[in-house]
Amino acid sequence: MTALSEAKKQDLSNLEGKYLTFKLAGEDYGIGILKVKEIIGMMPITPVPQTAEFVKGVINLRGKVIPIIDLRLRFEMPEVEYSDRTCIIVVETKGREGMVLMGIVVDGVSEVVNIGSEQIEASPAFSAEFDTRYILGIAKFEDSVKILLDIDWVLDPQEMTSIKRMMSDPGD
Repeated sequence: MTALSEAKKQDLSNLEGKYLTFKLAGEDYGIGILKVKEIIGMMPITPVPQTAEFVKGVINLRGKVIPIIDLRLRFEMPEVEYSDRTCIIVVETKGREGMVLMGIVVDGVSEVVNIGSEQIEASPAFSAEFDTRYILGIAKFEDSVKILLDIDWVLDPQEMTSIKRMMSDPGD
């Protein structure tokens, strides 16, 4: 084994652990469980003018204003009508100015799985036109694969900072 492949294997071992898995456009995705704060059913979302199309708006969750991102739209997938399985995963992500609570709309939550390093492969190298910075790796199972997301990159840091600034209460 070369030094480079040994280093790559070492990087992938850092990815092992528990992941919340969910469906999006028929595919399976996972987010590190430590990033997940809670899962809630769909609720009314207040639109915010002059935001990106994938920013659906905000919700008031027990007194906290949380921006809501439709992950389908963020990944430029077709928009669908929300169903009874559609839910919001509230996650904590890193922004330039600290930690940010954000809700992501997904088609449905599946389960929490424990993923070992031997199940994880590096994300495939696509052409330069494809942005794969969101993908930590690919987890292989007997009959499926799950795309492991780096939720801190679902929004780039500049977008997160502007959303946080837009949502912050001047009285804080």
